[in-house]
Amino acid sequence: MTNLVSAMEDLKKQGMWFACADMGGEVMYKVNLKGSIGLVIGNEGEGVSKLVREHCDMAASIPMKGDIGSLNASVAAGVLAYEIVRQRMEG
Repeated sequence: MTNLVSAMEDLKKQGMWFACADMGGEVMYKVNLKGSIGLVIGNEGEGVSKLVREHCDMAASIPMKGDIGSLNASVAAGVLAYEIVRQRMEG
């Protein structure tokens, strides 16, 4: 994880913001995902590590209904990537 945090800090110095997928985060529609965004997706069992989460600028959650507890990592990445594109297209 140290290498990821180091890379994130280097990219932040160049103007990139980092958003992580986190079930405890703010609903993705309310998070400003415009601009230069690095999307951090954790593993399917435990999510993003505490150390990486602490270095993210924001946390976004995907709203779900019913008995769905979580999505697998690739699906979560796709949903959040689409939200980033959607927000950018709004203007």
